[in-house]
Amino acid sequence: MAPMYRAQVESVLKAVEALDLKTVMQYFADDAVLFDPHYPRPKMIGKAMIEQGLTWGLAAMQKMGFPIVNYWEDTEQGKVVIEVATAHVLKNGIQLNFPQVFVIELRDGLVTRMQAYEPYGPGGINGLVLAITRLTWKLSGK
Repeated sequence: MAPMYRAQVESVLKAVEALDLKTVMQYFADDAVLFDPHYPRPKMIGKAMIEQGLTWGLAAMQKMGFPIVNYWEDTEQGKVVIEVATAHVLKNGIQLNFPQVFVIELRDGLVTRMQAYEPYGPGGINGLVLAITRLTWKLSGK
């Protein structure tokens, strides 16, 4: 079955890449949820909170890039999963390149949920234990 939502998902990404907040917000339902751990408030509920978060995020960007590497969708459920090769440039010139996955849910042509997943390890004490274990294994040749 041909992808039903791909053009819409690509339009959302293109608007973000263009740093066009007004257009991006037109793709979100009033009760949408955006979750991205890169933001001061990772879970943003409703358009006002999403706009506040995206205003903050876009302000730091010179360029954003979300080339799609893999695309899957469930047309019956209105769900899409995309893997992207994120390629951003901050205003200070620092380049950010990392893989990322987005789970997107749509209803009546609007995004109702968008959640980002990055390949980062845990933070806090768990992250410290993991870092020490990795270093120990590396030094011991495991």
